[in-house]
Amino acid sequence: MIFPEKLKQGDKVAIIAPSSPVSKENADGCKEAVISMGYQVVMGESAYKSVRGYAAGTGKEKAAEIMKMFTDKSIKAIWCIRGGITSSHVVDKLDYDLISRNPKIFVGYSDITNLHVVFNQKSNLVTYHGPMVKSNMLNDYDDFTRKSFEQALNFESELTLQNPVGESFEVISGGTAEGTIIGGNLALLVSMLGTPYEIDTKGKILFFEDVNEKLSRVDRMIYHLKYSGKLDDIKGIIVGDFTNCQLDDPEYGLKELLKDELGNLDIPVMYNIKSGHCFPMSTIPMGSICHMDAHNKKIIFKK
Repeated sequence: MIFPEKLKQGDKVAIIAPSSPVSKENADGCKEAVISMGYQVVMGESAYKSVRGYAAGTGKEKAAEIMKMFTDKSIKAIWCIRGGITSSHVVDKLDYDLISRNPKIFVGYSDITNLHVVFNQKSNLVTYHGPMVKSNMLNDYDDFTRKSFEQALNFESELTLQNPVGESFEVISGGTAEGTIIGGNLALLVSMLGTPYEIDTKGKILFFEDVNEKLSRVDRMIYHLKYSGKLDDIKGIIVGDFTNCQLDDPEYGLKELLKDELGNLDIPVMYNIKSGHCFPMSTIPMGSICHMDAHNKKIIFKK
C-alpha cells in the first residue's frame, strides 16, 4: 500500500464535496477554518454546487474535480467537506492508475466510504477515515479529534489507536489478528455488494460504523455481509461508533447483537471504537496494516 506524504504547515489542502452540498456560507466558513489551521486552501467548485437538492454536482463534474485535485502537484491533501449521498456517482469515472501515481492524503467518512474502498483496492492508496471540514472542523473541533487526526496523518512507523477519556474498547471475542484494515460505513458497504466496486475482505480486518439506524436494520445488514461471504475469510472485526442506534427492545442492544451474530466466527471482535459519526472521533488510516489484540484491548496501525 502507498502512504501519501505527510502534511506540513503551509501546505495546500483541497476542499471538495464528492457527496452532498453545503451552503455558500458554510463553504466559505470551511475555507476560513482550514486557513486558520495554517494551510493554504483550494476550494473545489463542488463545494458551491447543488444538483437535485442532494448532490454537490453531477457525477461527471465531481469525478473530474477529484482527478484535478489528485494530479495537481501543488496540492498535498484532499479533505471532504461532508458526507451525504451520491459519492457512488463518481466511482466509475475515475482513473485509478493515475491516482496511484499521484498519491496524496484523502480524508472523509460516511458516504465517502465508496471512495475509501475503491482508492484502497484499485489505487493501493492508504486513505483516512477521519473528520470532515463542515461536519467536524467548522464548529467545535475538539482537541481529541484534532490530535487523533494529526497523529494519523503523520505517524512514522506505528500508531496506537486511542478512545476519548472515559470510553474503553470493548471485546466480543478475544484473540489477536493482523491484516490490512478496510471498511467504513456499514450501510454503504452493503450497498456496494454485487457491484464491481464491492469490498474485498479476504485476509483483512473489517471496520464498520453507522448512524441513525434501527438495530433491526443493523441485524439485516450484518446478515447481508454474511450471506455475501464477506465474513468468511476475514482476520478480525473492529466495530466503530453506532451513533443514535435505535433499539427495538430496550433490553437488547448493539452489544447483544454483535455477540449473537459475530461472536462465533472464531476471530477477534472489538467494539466501541469511537470512529464514525461521533464527537469526538478518532482517525483510522484505511489500507494500513492493523494489529488488533482483543485480550489487551489494543489496536495498532503500521506502515
